[in-house]
Amino acid sequence: MTHVTQPVSDNFDDNRNGAHPPNSSMPNSFDQPEPSVQPDAETAHPSISAPPALSGQPAVSSISTPVPPTSPRFDGSNQNTENPWIEGLKTIGLSAILALGIRHFVAEARYIPSESMLPTLEVNDRLIIEKVSYYFQAPQRGDVVVFWPTDRLQQENPTLKDAFIKRVIGLPGDQVEVRDGQVFIDEQPIEENYIAAPPEYQWGPQIIPDDSYLVLGDNRNNSYDSHFWGYVPRRNIIGRAAVRFWPPSRLGELDSQPLYPSE
Repeated sequence: MTHVTQPVSDNFDDNRNGAHPPNSSMPNSFDQPEPSVQPDAETAHPSISAPPALSGQPAVSSISTPVPPTSPRFDGSNQNTENPWIEGLKTIGLSAILALGIRHFVAEARYIPSESMLPTLEVNDRLIIEKVSYYFQAPQRGDVVVFWPTDRLQQENPTLKDAFIKRVIGLPGDQVEVRDGQVFIDEQPIEENYIAAPPEYQWGPQIIPDDSYLVLGDNRNNSYDSHFWGYVPRRNIIGRAAVRFWPPSRLGELDSQPLYPSE
């Protein structure tokens, strides 16, 4: 941007052209009265007052102090304007980076493709999967979690790419057994008011390995879950299903009531 500085004139008030030539009728400069010394009212220091101007002579020439140049004013007239296409690409790129960052670290949306989680989740339900809480605590029993396929699942089906959604039942170190239509944790039955029907299979007892979780579908008898293919490592868990946002008639938080009051 070009800086414009206003020129400042010296502003000498020179009246030589209008000055009268000296003549004998004018007083001699030696006859002028002596300047009187008067105290300055504000500074309390003596100041010298100039003698009165002689008749017909110009007053003392006024010499104005040059004014320092002022800072240039920014009016935007010389500002370079960026190509709107480049500006648009920058905006889109920043938005994409923010969206990917939020999706990777904070939350993402998922939908339900199967009936394995009935009656809690129906086909085509849309969910918000939050990830922040698992930065500070481990998954809890009863959490509905989304996770990547385990090594065994990928060995059985190498083309499997989709994430799974199930409910955490067994925590690391738990002894879990399924029998008589109930799940037992450390030989104590847990109350499950969220399942479609009591399980019709037997499983266990087994102790859940460290840093691993046993997950089951709420539609116990129609769910391809841990009782078929084993445990989910902690590193495979993406996040917790927190809120259903579609359909509007079922909008709300999942499992808002305590699942295991007796614990």
